Amino acid sequence: MILFGNRFIPKEHLRISPDDRGYYFGDGIYEVIRVYEGRFYEMAAHMNRLQRSAREARIPLPYSTAELERLLEQLVHKNGLVTGTVYVQITRGEAPRAHAFPGDARPVVYGYCNEVPRPHRMMERGIRAITLEDVRWLRCDIKSLNLLGNVLAKQEALDRGADEAILHRGGTVTECSASNVMMFKDGKIFTHPANHLILHGVTRAVTLNLARRLGMEIDETPFHVDELKRADEVWITGTTVEITPVVQVDGQPVGDGRPGPVVRKLQQAFERTIWQ
Repeated sequence: MILFGNRFIPKEHLRISPDDRGYYFGDGIYEVIRVYEGRFYEMAAHMNRLQRSAREARIPLPYSTAELERLLEQLVHKNGLVTGTVYVQITRGEAPRAHAFPGDARPVVYGYCNEVPRPHRMMERGIRAITLEDVRWLRCDIKSLNLLGNVLAKQEALDRGADEAILHRGGTVTECSASNVMMFKDGKIFTHPANHLILHGVTRAVTLNLARRLGMEIDETPFHVDELKRADEVWITGTTVEITPVVQVDGQPVGDGRPGPVVRKLQQAFERTIWQ
């Protein structure tokens, strides 16, 4: 079953107009929310970010976040989802193709569930990454449907035998194609500040809060690709990847080429938040 508007229907019955602005322009926003043992993880943070994206994109939400949360809970229940993700998107709606906002379009809500296991293997062994120039637009803080730049970066990583692409603007590291990135060097955790150049990741925020509780020093200051390659540890954070170590960047090992003690402490702390 999927969610369409405020109704639950079989996916094969779904009909979305080709005049939907999400189809024409990528004119919409979305969220991907983790579900562990049938329970949403950090739902309030996801709903807050959805509200912010809607406000920045000037898309009126058709329901309150409380009502949307209730609908998504029903979606999980109707699909019997235990461990996975819920995807929800809201487009500006159906209207003849024109760049200006239509005056009478009604936002379209669509949501579905996916069975997605936890990435135990990646979290244990770590992943390989490449670095690529970040050529996306300058409002990456809006979780919009405009993801072609991310798609191309991810595919470039896969084509080159890596798992993820770490993006940079003129050498300054921003984030990844589908996750945020952090490094540990000289006793500090470094990550790009949460401004318009990166998505304000929910798991990123959880990780930084956990690091503070563990007494770790954090510096939300831009850093260079060259510094990244000299880091003691590197890891990515995201809804589906949780906290995953990066053990190789552009073919060079990170540290000794194995997940380090800092990321292990953060993974253990994150694990506790799932079951608390």
